[in-house]
Amino acid sequence: MSLNLLGCNAASLTADFVAQGEKPFRAKQVMRWVHGSLCDSFEDMTDIAKTTRAALAARAEIAAPKVLKDSTASDGTRKWLFDVGNKNAIETVYIPEEDRGTLCVSSQAGCALDCAFCATGKQGFNKNLTTAEIVAQLWAANRMLLDSGVDRGERHPVTNVVMMGMGEPLANFEAVVPALEIMLDDNAYGLSRRRVTLSTSGLVPQIDELRDRCPVALAVSLHATNDALRDVLVPINKRYPIRELLAACNRYLDKAPRDFITFEYVMLDGVNDQIEHAKQLVEIC
Repeated sequence: MSLNLLGCNAASLTADFVAQGEKPFRAKQVMRWVHGSLCDSFEDMTDIAKTTRAALAARAEIAAPKVLKDSTASDGTRKWLFDVGNKNAIETVYIPEEDRGTLCVSSQAGCALDCAFCATGKQGFNKNLTTAEIVAQLWAANRMLLDSGVDRGERHPVTNVVMMGMGEPLANFEAVVPALEIMLDDNAYGLSRRRVTLSTSGLVPQIDELRDRCPVALAVSLHATNDALRDVLVPINKRYPIRELLAACNRYLDKAPRDFITFEYVMLDGVNDQIEHAKQLVEIC
């Protein structure tokens, strides 16, 4: 199987070059071409020796999932449906605003957590995305946006990434963290930690591990203010109840790039929208 360069962070790509007897700095060069210049051809990597390029082309590829559907709404929001194999597809959404271009990225095809109000959860869990499939959404979106004339005067049209698409990012931890590292790498996309947000339904051990390995902005899908109700709406709460989740959030703040954590709360008519819920939410926040 070819090595997909879209899924190689600096550490893994450096190790690959060293194993081939190449200098470690080759990794930075290739990352600048693949991610910084959004290059899809080894021939275009003109500051790398032809012999090195040929050896790389023999063992590696730059491959993004096929686009099944590309649609743009009247407000400029653009949505792609990517084919990730075995009849699985994922959605990626670009949201343009005056001061930013935000990309909503998926981490899984389907989801196993089965939150009561979530359409993705209803389709069940199909697969974890690879690091390459996660990063490819950012790589391909930037390329297609540039092709359609989107220019924000920055390095790429996408200025912010939110891991809020299909799936629970922290349930695919070992693929998501290298993807985040690539997004943050100055030789790749160069996004600041404040401009990359990961949304979780509350996997407490992984929140702690994310804090230690790659802290980015954190958003928590709360949706209820007491354990009895959250057990129904967000079933992972049965394993990690609100008290434990809030304690993990406070620990995360020690290394968070922002001095706050975002709580997400979908208001469901007659379910979690009562006055007592509002009072409880104030106490939690």
